[in-house]
Amino acid sequence: MMFSGKRVLVTGATGFIGSHLVEYLLDAGADVRAMTHYRSDPSLHNLEFLSREKRESLEIVRGDIADGFFVNRAVEGCDYVFHLAALSAIPYSYVAPASYVSTNVTGTLNVLEACRSHGTPRLVHTSTSECYGTAQYTPIDEAHPLQGQSPYSASKIAADKLAESYYCSFDLPVVTIRPFNTFGPRQSTRAVIPTIISQLVAGKEEVCLGSLTPVRDFTYVTDTVRGFIQGAITPDVEGGVFNLGVGKGITIGDLAVKLVELAGSNAKVTCDGDRIRPDNSEVMALISDNAKSREQLGWSPEFSLTEGLTETIEFVRENLHLFDVQCYSV
Repeated sequence: MMFSGKRVLVTGATGFIGSHLVEYLLDAGADVRAMTHYRSDPSLHNLEFLSREKRESLEIVRGDIADGFFVNRAVEGCDYVFHLAALSAIPYSYVAPASYVSTNVTGTLNVLEACRSHGTPRLVHTSTSECYGTAQYTPIDEAHPLQGQSPYSASKIAADKLAESYYCSFDLPVVTIRPFNTFGPRQSTRAVIPTIISQLVAGKEEVCLGSLTPVRDFTYVTDTVRGFIQGAITPDVEGGVFNLGVGKGITIGDLAVKLVELAGSNAKVTCDGDRIRPDNSEVMALISDNAKSREQLGWSPEFSLTEGLTETIEFVRENLHLFDVQCYSV
């Protein structure tokens, strides 16, 4: 197995993408150290979906990514570090921007410095397509200008630039992965697809969303995880930034209609003004150019949108108790 005998740290391990990545790494033979934010609640959140055998094989470290001492100890002895820990909900960044700087900027700086200190062979840093802002051209390649249209995206741009600076200044072997709207099982209703599906599965006659006109490029989580893995194992790509997207866009309104059909519902899709972003903050179009990832990482998406949505609907049906369809999650 490709990671057999390798110690791997995953920050943000209990999150949506992080839990899928942890599961992949365990299946690949890795010795996984899973970092999660300290809470008095002992729950492992999305890692609870792993088998007991897999959970018991994990080394769980609980702390705060903004604590440099904690991060330094967690990184020590690792062959690979996958840095996914972040505050990612855009609406919450409007009301608590300092939290995003602490977690996304200072937290990333701590990971970079720890990897530099310990000579970590490869760090995979997580970016986001939100860094591009509303597209100046489509499809969006990695040379597209970065635009901080929300405090969240601004904090991620800062984190990406810190990663770039550590490669340029200290030769740190960091690779930046920039996913485009990953979706799939275990994702919370802070994202649009589980927001729609959970309302449909709960039998609501009206699905409430924010703006219906933005265009997004949705990538199934299994494909995104494979991109992270390629970012870790591909030689001679240090310092690179790589888009992970399908390369096809769909409006939120058309996505909702497709989900209504796939879920076998007759629900009506409506726009809720409370869920609309400030005008200059809304990112209107995100469609990836994934040519660089195809050529340099050997990565390409394998799941169609319909296949991924079908898998996600089934997950929500089986776990509807985890979704609060009455509450707008920020």
